[in-house]
Amino acid sequence: MGARGVLLVNLGSPDAPTIPAVRRYLDEFLMDPCVIDSPRAIRRLIVSGFILPFRPKRTAHAYASIWGPEGSPLVALSRKFAAGLAERVPVPVSLAMRYGSPTVDDALQELLARDVREILLFALYPHHADSTRTTAIRFVRNRLARLDGSVGLRIVPPFYDDPAYIAALSGVCRRHLPAAFDLLLFSFHGIPERHVRRADPTGTHCLEAENCCEVRSSAHASCYRHQTRVTARLAARSLGLDEPRWAVSYQSRLGRLPWLTPYTDDVLDSALERGIRRLVVACPAFVADNLETLEEIGIRGRERFLAAGGEDFTLIPCLDDDACWLEVVAGWCLDPPPESPIDGH
Repeated sequence: MGARGVLLVNLGSPDAPTIPAVRRYLDEFLMDPCVIDSPRAIRRLIVSGFILPFRPKRTAHAYASIWGPEGSPLVALSRKFAAGLAERVPVPVSLAMRYGSPTVDDALQELLARDVREILLFALYPHHADSTRTTAIRFVRNRLARLDGSVGLRIVPPFYDDPAYIAALSGVCRRHLPAAFDLLLFSFHGIPERHVRRADPTGTHCLEAENCCEVRSSAHASCYRHQTRVTARLAARSLGLDEPRWAVSYQSRLGRLPWLTPYTDDVLDSALERGIRRLVVACPAFVADNLETLEEIGIRGRERFLAAGGEDFTLIPCLDDDACWLEVVAGWCLDPPPESPIDGH
């Protein structure tokens, strides 16, 4: 056991809620080919010509509205989670962000200094997507090969349907559900439809039919849409909710390409017409609260729903450093589940 170390990787945050810091962060993030999958020259044109001149100011304002004494909520909560995990496992634990600080290189060097011979990589995303898991895995694998190619890398697979994860997720939901509500909305981070199709190993299944996520296929191992729907269904079942009382939507779209639907904004706008006045929103694409949960949903989403005539809006927190969730991950660190073939490419 002493030869193993655990590397936790989350997405990342700017170093400060300022326009220059946000611009640096967005440039690194959006120039990742796993995020904007255009040729580099076109990606550079899109990012430098159409996004960076305008978006940093708006995004910096959004970050400022949630920034705390410990800085970025995502980084602060991830640090608390890493500290809690380190107390529960007899192996070194290190934390990195795919973009920004703490860096992957620093986290790897911290583990290598402890003479680990195998690193268990835990990409902190329940569902497979190239823009989250794939980029983190590729980046860590590349950096580790440069630092010490003799150290092994083992990868925790997507855990969207793992019973222990579902139990932890539904437990947090249960503790924060109000006594009376009309709808529990599982709002997942969206991705472009073409990302879903690109990840389909069959090339003929994903998004080819409305019920493609319900028709058994090998494509489901790498299908973000299928996996998010499974998470929502299992969590709702654990909570004892029938389908009219829960729904799935997708948030945070960028640009004009079609993204996964229904869009969370549209659900919020049409809620009153559907008789929904007391809304609860959970964001299971994330294991730690961040800009997309606290500002996009907790501030702007709340304002949007209430302005449309809603009466009550509840945001359920992410797993963060929940004790049950920490115990789940501690168990995986000591007895890792089998790796997924999709993480080997």
